[in-house]
Amino acid sequence: MILEKKLSDDLVKIIEARHHDPFSILGHHAKNDQSTVTVFLPDTKSASLNECLPLSRLAGTDLFQWTGPTTALTTPYVIHRTNSDDVSWSHYDAYAFLPQIPDFDLHLFSEGKHWHAYRVFGAHEHQVDGIEGVLFSTWAPSAERISVIGDFNHWDGRCHPMRVRGDNGIWELFIPGLNAGELYKFEIRNRDDGSLHTKMDPYGQQTELRPSTASVVSAKSKHEWQDEPWMSTREESDWLHRPHSVYEVHLGSWKRNAEGLFLNYTEMAGQLVPYVKEMGFTHIELLPITEHPLDASWGYQTTGYFAPTSRFGSPDQLRYLIDQCHQHDIGVILDWVPGHFPKDSHGLARFDGSALYEHADPRQGEHQDWGTLIFNYGRKEVTNFLLSSAMYWLEEFHIDGLRVDAVASMLYLDYSRDEGEWVPNQHGGRENLEVIAFLQHLNTVLHQAHPGCLITAEESTSYPMVSRPAHLGGLGFSMKWNMGWMHDILQYMQQDAIHRRYHHDSLTFGLLYAFTENFVLPFSHDEVVHGKGSMLNKMPGDEWQRFANLRLLYTFMFTYPGKKLLFMGSEFGQGTEWNHERSLDWYILQYPLHQGVKTLVSDLNALYTQTPALYRHEFDPHGFEWLDCSDREQSVLSYIRKDGDDYIIAIFNFTPIPRENYRIGMPELAKYQVLLSSDSQFYGGSNVDNNATIEAESIPWSDRPYSLSVNLPPLSGLVLQKAAL
Repeated sequence: MILEKKLSDDLVKIIEARHHDPFSILGHHAKNDQSTVTVFLPDTKSASLNECLPLSRLAGTDLFQWTGPTTALTTPYVIHRTNSDDVSWSHYDAYAFLPQIPDFDLHLFSEGKHWHAYRVFGAHEHQVDGIEGVLFSTWAPSAERISVIGDFNHWDGRCHPMRVRGDNGIWELFIPGLNAGELYKFEIRNRDDGSLHTKMDPYGQQTELRPSTASVVSAKSKHEWQDEPWMSTREESDWLHRPHSVYEVHLGSWKRNAEGLFLNYTEMAGQLVPYVKEMGFTHIELLPITEHPLDASWGYQTTGYFAPTSRFGSPDQLRYLIDQCHQHDIGVILDWVPGHFPKDSHGLARFDGSALYEHADPRQGEHQDWGTLIFNYGRKEVTNFLLSSAMYWLEEFHIDGLRVDAVASMLYLDYSRDEGEWVPNQHGGRENLEVIAFLQHLNTVLHQAHPGCLITAEESTSYPMVSRPAHLGGLGFSMKWNMGWMHDILQYMQQDAIHRRYHHDSLTFGLLYAFTENFVLPFSHDEVVHGKGSMLNKMPGDEWQRFANLRLLYTFMFTYPGKKLLFMGSEFGQGTEWNHERSLDWYILQYPLHQGVKTLVSDLNALYTQTPALYRHEFDPHGFEWLDCSDREQSVLSYIRKDGDDYIIAIFNFTPIPRENYRIGMPELAKYQVLLSSDSQFYGGSNVDNNATIEAESIPWSDRPYSLSVNLPPLSGLVLQKAAL
């Protein structure tokens, strides 16, 4: 009687979809030489096993059973069923299969050391004993029951409850007969309060087109990569001493079709790649293309850390775009957001009814400014999730690097918080020690596994050694955005020229710390939104001066130590602020001044990538030397960029006043030729002329034994090189 009562309780739990271990009841169970098969079949009038063993309904339920000699049952068995409309079909029983995920994978994940967890978790086409299907798996330790739901079971959480694997919170289920393309979610019942949560798959590799939120069983890739030369070269490259000029792109608004709709990844390959090649950029950086529900977030509120957004097509179409970039010698960097995630009910927030991926304490687990949640970096499974996501993009999509968003918000426990709104670390400090350990581990693993990959931090504070190796106490990033330089130079450039002499230090201060990190000089999307104005409209003066200032600024950036980054539209002087809801204003290229800026940026990229003195020592003080940084009264600046005995001279006039016969001290008695003048008529400038070659004289100047006299055009930059003998 006790056994019967227990069995009855278990059956009730199956019917009510709250059984923690459905495999203990459902499927095939043998005792001695007798077997029992129990199946739960809603909307079924009659059913049998293998067409010859009738299943009997348990009165008043949708449970069916067969009991008989074990020798009579062939496994895995097929269920034949007929519904109330007399429609019949057959399928293998999902509860007739043994566990599929090896114990070793479970152990690695629990230890936080499963770099390729994306191969195990999520939904994957799978085969068991020749039977095709899909293997589902997720992590949810506070779940009482988890079911896979989808069109295949009418989104009924009673039909496919999952198997729990021990006490590590991992659940799995192999459902035979399913194929790629199936829509699915996880229905999760919390063990403490019985609440139900319907969630997209955290490890899902494809999703429905927004606003729908289901995950999609992704097909195995059929893309045949053609980028082996690129990948081999990348692995062996000395990136520290190679040119690095990045074109930052938001795919949804770079260009749209005639109907104003998104271009897909394949169409982008046909248009974006040739354009970037023409402009001479070495890399494209994509604003987040990880799946996200809201277009207006620009991708920075990620829900699918393993899913390329379906806005622009399929995963293989994205692979094609990246492959085309590589075949045209263009690297691809992905904006990646491990610092926070949105509260959307279908996403990671309270995934199993508990604060699983996030901190439970809002002082640690919530960004009040952004309305998002913060990952719990103290849980090995969470940091494993993030590390596996990074590895996924590098391996499965041949991404060349990651730009890690909002690192400062991760590093500091009191980031954008008032006193009493944050929890100090164990030493009473404000640094997030768990984040520091995570970032060091992440960067170490990624750089070891993928030599040549570039992991760049968007970090806006003076936190030390961001781009120094983890084993030396640094965070281990390849590079760091130089936000200080960007703010200083933009603040300076927005000054009317007559006032610039009072702000001269803004031009020179950056060299005091320029070589403490491996810096990228960014004019990113953040500088052309939210009322900040476009790059062009930040510049003061009349129309001619605004364009001249912009050309001057870009010439300064491309000759200044540090890798380069420019947001789309800025390369041709877009007049309006960036609007993610429409295409860039490509029509303005019919106007000479805009075309001139575009031509200049192309020429600057060519100059930069073909001149070792400009790129070989961008992170090394031996590659830079001031000629004159003190002429604040005339707002003129000059310096040397050098590579061994080779060097170039960069001279800048930050006023609209031409300065004839301006004398500059020089390193040697030689003839110099003008490589580039931002004032050239080809760029829309006034074309103040200099001789084809300018000869230095034995006239000491500014502590130099030699000097030359040059005509400085208004609001311009000049680049000189020693003439060949």
